[in-house]
Amino acid sequence: MTYKNLFTESINAHLSVIEDLKKLEDQIARVCEMCLFSVKSGHRIIFCGNGGSAADSQHLAAELIGKFLIDRRPLPALALTVNTSQMTAIGNDFGFEYIFSREIEVNGSKGDVLIALSTSGNSQNVINAAEKANSLGIKVVGLTGKTGGKLIECADECICIPSTSTPRTQEAHILVGHIICEAIESGAC
Repeated sequence: MTYKNLFTESINAHLSVIEDLKKLEDQIARVCEMCLFSVKSGHRIIFCGNGGSAADSQHLAAELIGKFLIDRRPLPALALTVNTSQMTAIGNDFGFEYIFSREIEVNGSKGDVLIALSTSGNSQNVINAAEKANSLGIKVVGLTGKTGGKLIECADECICIPSTSTPRTQEAHILVGHIICEAIESGAC
């Protein structure tokens, strides 16, 4: 595949988001309101995901704790992917499928929002985190690919990028994540 083809594929994935925009726009607006309410109420935004989505989780948490577009106070956010000792201990002692749910249990509280990234929507550790969040009264936002997978069933809102390509889905997740961060930043400051 040529570089031009890769750029074209990415642009086409974003164009398919635009075709689904009315549905996605309403969902994104609800998610922004949910997150802004959480932050204004003294709660935080928690992120989790595997692989590239783990890196995206860290990226988005950093946008809130540091700054996105404006200098302002840090906003409360947490990526569940940053403590490798903790993750590997949980994975070893309980199983990889529990690495995020155990962290949610100790670090999450009612009023927080969990943003769970999974391109397939079927990552068991992400689903377990969403289910644990539900049991604690934490709102759950799924960022997935086309079908939403199993995550769609346990998310309060599931933004399904209309793509089956993992890289193109992740590229759109960052765009959606940046939109959410900008809305939180502009509304909280």
